[in-house]
Amino acid sequence: MRKILLHIVFIISFSCFSQETDSLRVSRDSIPFRVATLQEPLPEYDPLAPSRAAFYSAVLPGLGQIYNKRYWKVPIVYGGIATSIYFYSENRTDYNRFRNAYKRRLAGFKDDEFYGNGNEPLISNDRLINAQRTAQKNMSMSLMVAVGIYLLNIIDANVDAHLKQYDVREDLSLRPKLDIDPISNQTHYGFSLRFQIH
Repeated sequence: MRKILLHIVFIISFSCFSQETDSLRVSRDSIPFRVATLQEPLPEYDPLAPSRAAFYSAVLPGLGQIYNKRYWKVPIVYGGIATSIYFYSENRTDYNRFRNAYKRRLAGFKDDEFYGNGNEPLISNDRLINAQRTAQKNMSMSLMVAVGIYLLNIIDANVDAHLKQYDVREDLSLRPKLDIDPISNQTHYGFSLRFQIH
């Protein structure tokens, strides 16, 4: 009985560890036994490049992107900031119009642009108050978007300067792998690591 149990345990453990893992199997022939020589030298790592790019972008938006040689990002930065400032200016103009009309009505005048020709106003005082609140809220939102784009510009320059110095050649790659077992119809997940020595 003991021998049968040992055989069963041996067969089960052998079948568990004998699953085929092609992605991790490395043949001896695929690894050359010569000294690794790189085809092109790696650029020297500059630890201050991310800080420098972030500082440039903080001083003048888009300058960090120019430092990183990502020229196509500069119009995006300036377009976002300019659009936000434009909407801030438009909402401020509207806010001042509604506020001045409301103040004139409180002073007893009936000649603002929202009053109309007759004795009845086209827009009531309550609607003028709501319009002031909406314009003020839109002003704040436009200002927050402009500041957010400015901060994203700094973060983008910093992160881009970090990532620019990584070696991203094809000799080293780690990719996800998905296999479906045709017998049990179960999905197996894994990673495929590729490392080439030149």
